[in-house]
Amino acid sequence: MTSTVDARTPANLGPVNLGPARALSCRECGHQIPLAAEFACSECFGPLEVAYDFGRVTREDIEAGPKSIWRYRNLLPVPTDVQSFPNTEPGLTRLVKADRLGAALGVRNLWVKDDTGNPTHSFKDRVVAVALAAARQLGFKVLACPSTGNLANAVAAAAARAGWESVVLIPSSLEKAKILTTAVYDGALIAVDGNYDDVNRLATQLAAEHEDWAFVNVNVRPYYAEGSKTLAYEVAEQLGWRLPGQIVVPVASGSQLTKVDKGFRELGELGLVDATPYRVFGAQATGCSPVSTAYKAGTDVVAPVRPDTIARSLAIGAPADGPYVLDTVRRTGGAVEDVTDEEVVEGIRLLARTEGIFAETAGGVTVATAKKLVETGQLDPDADTVLLITGDGLKTLDAVADRIGPKAVVPPNAAAVTEALGL
Repeated sequence: MTSTVDARTPANLGPVNLGPARALSCRECGHQIPLAAEFACSECFGPLEVAYDFGRVTREDIEAGPKSIWRYRNLLPVPTDVQSFPNTEPGLTRLVKADRLGAALGVRNLWVKDDTGNPTHSFKDRVVAVALAAARQLGFKVLACPSTGNLANAVAAAAARAGWESVVLIPSSLEKAKILTTAVYDGALIAVDGNYDDVNRLATQLAAEHEDWAFVNVNVRPYYAEGSKTLAYEVAEQLGWRLPGQIVVPVASGSQLTKVDKGFRELGELGLVDATPYRVFGAQATGCSPVSTAYKAGTDVVAPVRPDTIARSLAIGAPADGPYVLDTVRRTGGAVEDVTDEEVVEGIRLLARTEGIFAETAGGVTVATAKKLVETGQLDPDADTVLLITGDGLKTLDAVADRIGPKAVVPPNAAAVTEALGL
């Protein structure tokens, strides 16, 4: 980072142009405020989310758009000219028909939404791109975040591309690969002695002190979260403008799962798809499974836990959207399940050997949870099913490093190779 980050209040730019977004609305009491860098309701302290006045949106308009999330700009809190500003242009990742994985799991019609193809190899590029577009309109100049790794990568890269400074806070115990793939962008990377929940509390304090820092998942969180809707939009478009029967989503804060549901509902309300029923399932690692625990207990209270799992990108012990995950899965007829670290590693390896996709630990959680849901009769083996794979396995090599390797080490001759193969 070549210059000092300077704490100034963002300028008053007058009316904020964020496309179809018209206000921020409290998810609890419904109180609305003008578009601003706020994340908590002044009336009841509930979380704020974006409310819209959508114009006419057609499939043809979307299909004629750019091959990125900006094809859905008329459904997002971004200006209509969002493409004109430098950004990482994430999205439109592949939806893979996963027949071999489906056969292994016992699911007849299975797809994998492979978000490892994004610019920094995770779905976080989507949410950060939307957050950056909103932050620009709100007068910010510094992009910041607390992160378990993938978000750190995405914020550092997006800020570099935009010519902004970045401030990224991470737990000091984060995987080395994720530290390096954030530091390479030369922003301000700060490692904190503590877990993600400690880092998140620190970020909230800093956001209050430095009013020109756009903490993507704190003070501009309502806009940031909307980026996850693009996963739902793409899945529906790639399925031929229809909704899947069921979808399995990894759960960290829980925001992604709730926004995928919101995206499906919006498509139905706008007539872009038939509003057919679908079920949403959440996937957690047992070592950090507060939402799964609450679901199984039949309670609405998500009690915080101290994370202890190899799935560090999901290691949020106090998930902000946990109660809303419960609402979503119960309303749609889904469930939340959790799997052990051993099952996570097996999930990674199963996806790799059946479909040639190397997922990070969160992907292993999703695959292993789908397997468990089928075995327990919760996932319908005959329904069109989508698994969200949200990050690249190159980010979490430590999870499998001591379990895989060469079949043999041989001298350089054909006979040795033949012998090693047992031929």
